[in-house]
Amino acid sequence: MAREMRRGFHNVRLAHPGVPALTRTEGGGPPLIIYTNHPSWWDPAFFIVLATRFFDGREHYGPIEAAMLDKYRFMRRIGIFGIEPGTLGGAAEFLRIGEAILAEPRRMLWVTAQGRFSDPRSRPLALRPGVTRLMRRVPGTLALPLAVEYPFWTEKRPEALARFGAPEGDPERLEGALTETANRLAEDAMARDPSRFEIVLRGGAGIGGIYDAWRGVAASLRGRRFSPEHLPEDKPKPPPGNPPED
Repeated sequence: MAREMRRGFHNVRLAHPGVPALTRTEGGGPPLIIYTNHPSWWDPAFFIVLATRFFDGREHYGPIEAAMLDKYRFMRRIGIFGIEPGTLGGAAEFLRIGEAILAEPRRMLWVTAQGRFSDPRSRPLALRPGVTRLMRRVPGTLALPLAVEYPFWTEKRPEALARFGAPEGDPERLEGALTETANRLAEDAMARDPSRFEIVLRGGAGIGGIYDAWRGVAASLRGRRFSPEHLPEDKPKPPPGNPPED
């Protein structure tokens, strides 16, 4: 998944201040659910990258539509379980499996709480009730809001952006907490300021192929260091309203 995200994005970034310290535990801590918006097909890959980078002391699980699990069978081997969304049976299965997962402190659950693809700027988020009901059935559970989006900045490839909010123990406050987190990430995305983020994975830059090869040779002949980026991040950004020169 890390390799695929490097190929697909310019950089994979996590907004400061990063991951709340309470989640950096090894084999302990409260029952934990990370609940998210759901803007893209890329979301599960992004979650796996974040899980292995920041939560390597825990086992990770997450639900997916049963029909999709039949299509991507390898996901069964990495903690993904199938449910039938929008049905009483699917809701009961989610709660049953979720309770079993959260009974073990080393395990945690990742849930796209909107339950459908939705633009990252759409409001209200209209979360489905599954996480709220699961928290009521597993006392002491903390829910950590995570917002993601994939904007284009100055490069050929988009950026993969994420922001964690503060952990929430009140099931009634989940949508408000995730909305606040998504709004702050939207502000970060629109600012296009790399200093607001840490880089989790460095991806690809430039156009590639013969054109970038020619640019590299030309830079070498002039005694300059070649950077494939359209607008290197250590280069001062132009003021608003003045587009960068090619």
